[in-house]
Amino acid sequence: MSTAAAAATVAETAAPGPAQAPLLNLDALAAAPAVLDPYQHVLVDDILLPGAAERLTADYPEMPVPGYITMEETALTPTFLALAEELRGHALTETLSQKFGRDFHAFPRLITMHRWSHAKEGHIHTDSARKIMTLLIYLNPTWDQADSAGNLRVLYDGKNYEPFAREISPLIGTCFAFTRAENSWHGHLPYTGERRVVQVTWLRDADALDRKVSNNKFHQKLKAFFFGKKTDKSDAMM
Repeated sequence: MSTAAAAATVAETAAPGPAQAPLLNLDALAAAPAVLDPYQHVLVDDILLPGAAERLTADYPEMPVPGYITMEETALTPTFLALAEELRGHALTETLSQKFGRDFHAFPRLITMHRWSHAKEGHIHTDSARKIMTLLIYLNPTWDQADSAGNLRVLYDGKNYEPFAREISPLIGTCFAFTRAENSWHGHLPYTGERRVVQVTWLRDADALDRKVSNNKFHQKLKAFFFGKKTDKSDAMM
């Protein structure tokens, strides 16, 4: 495994100690029903424990470019370091393993973060075959898009945004997880602006992780070149 992949490999850890109050409500995830149509997924309205939303909103990191950035490479506050620890933990993966009827503990994980969207994001896709499962936690304090722009849609095919199985507004605390399949189509209508998301991806093996980390680094450099270090909404809307 390369140095880059080794740095991004997510070993399971224990839950945070008493000095840092937990953020994730895994009981809510365990209670939410797994859905099979049109593919295996689960939606949780509030994955955050009381007080967590305020902490995560206040401490959300500045992001230098649009798109997803590897979490380990972002300057993280103590709150987001604690979130990363919970996302790496045994308990989250065990809850999802029970939910979907498959043991996911052996798969390496990558955590990425998103703050700014550009107009070319959201195209319909299934995720690559390198991915086994994806979990998204949305962290936008408010979301009022009358035209549904930026709302994630669970879709039936790779061409059409309508009809859709469900539409998910990226409000803070909303969590969507799904297992990758040949028909795991999803996407959102074009949106430009702030759209906060933390993503955890379980990858097929260490080689897949290595390729994903390398690709992320390359694309982050390209974005930095074309967009510059944009951290406010007006700049990100170029």
